[in-house]
Amino acid sequence: MSAKSRTYQPQKVSAALVAQSEAVREVVHRLTESDLERPTRLGSWRVRELVTHVSLALSQLLPVLDAPEVDGPTLPLAEYAALAGTMAEFVDTVTTEKAAGGFSGPAAELAATFDQSLDAVRGVLDKLADAEPDRRVTFLTGHPMLLTDYLVSRLVEAVVHADDLADALGLDAFPHDPQALAAVSRMLADALAGQVPGGAVELRVPPYAVVQAVPGPKHTRGTPPNVVETDPLTWIRLATGRADWAAAVEAAEVSASGERSDLREYLPVLR
Repeated sequence: MSAKSRTYQPQKVSAALVAQSEAVREVVHRLTESDLERPTRLGSWRVRELVTHVSLALSQLLPVLDAPEVDGPTLPLAEYAALAGTMAEFVDTVTTEKAAGGFSGPAAELAATFDQSLDAVRGVLDKLADAEPDRRVTFLTGHPMLLTDYLVSRLVEAVVHADDLADALGLDAFPHDPQALAAVSRMLADALAGQVPGGAVELRVPPYAVVQAVPGPKHTRGTPPNVVETDPLTWIRLATGRADWAAAVEAAEVSASGERSDLREYLPVLR
């Protein structure tokens, strides 16, 4: 299935975003002052900047959902993935400034601010169950997006940064919402298929996604000659630049068979 043809249900995506954000909230409320100073795998960001960013991402939902619709073709999720990297410098600047300003207080204050953001968003998301699938919103870059696609992009933020937080805190596991993992795995698999179209390689992310990508001979039936298979979290880390392809293959976190199955030159699909 291609990135342009996949559809998502607003009810399920909204519920997944709430559940995933609630899981993050539980971790945020356990943070200590020393935890806030821990480094993360995101450059100069500490845990403080990371939590600040997640809180800001939640609060940005409200103005986006309240803004009037604009005309023009909608931005597909695969194109959003390619566009997101162009905003990295802006996001870093805003987050760093906020972490040094209004988000510079103790851990309890940071948790309270996170609560305010999430509680306000929950009230809005709970009302989206009856939203029309073709409702449009305007992404921060000014691009119109389908509401459900926009919410999936917020799910990506919630899942990826929850994994960043778990890594920084040394947590063995994070209680990701299964529906959130499913949507993010599919979205990033579709992004690969959209950015590197073709049928030479079959990417499998059981139990959530199967796509074909990479130019070359396309198989029509039977076992594909080039197959990549991995678990959802490993795929999400590879697709967002959190994991190294060679290291993942060496650790048997990725199974890659066939002469065209090396995907490292196409990763990450979202930065």
